[in-house]
Amino acid sequence: MLIRVDTDSPRALYDQVAASIRSDILTGVLAPGDRLPAARDVAEALDINQHTVLHAYQRLRDEGLVDLRRGRGAVIAASAAPLAELANDIDDLVRRAAALGVSADTLAGIVHAHRDARTGMDPIENHEEDSP
Repeated sequence: MLIRVDTDSPRALYDQVAASIRSDILTGVLAPGDRLPAARDVAEALDINQHTVLHAYQRLRDEGLVDLRRGRGAVIAASAAPLAELANDIDDLVRRAAALGVSADTLAGIVHAHRDARTGMDPIENHEEDSP
């Protein structure tokens, strides 16, 4: 597992760390039960603040992809398993959207709106968790 960040990117560092781990789950590099490195170790390796890494881990926990346990650290949750099964579908969707000229932000907005409509969730309530 290699966590990647771009310090020149306008995207928040914690979001980049979380996205890198999500990507590794999606591609099967990380599987349920795998331990993530200690936040301190990741922070030192990337030369970023430990709280930034913890924020990323907490976001992944909130998404149900990581379990955080005192003394055991961050572990990929069993609920992350279906994500790898979606990899091909996601690739097809992203490729099709790009061919149609749909931006990544627009596609993400459509996916969120579709999810909200299917689950009856109020998009206003989820604004904080859905923001890039």
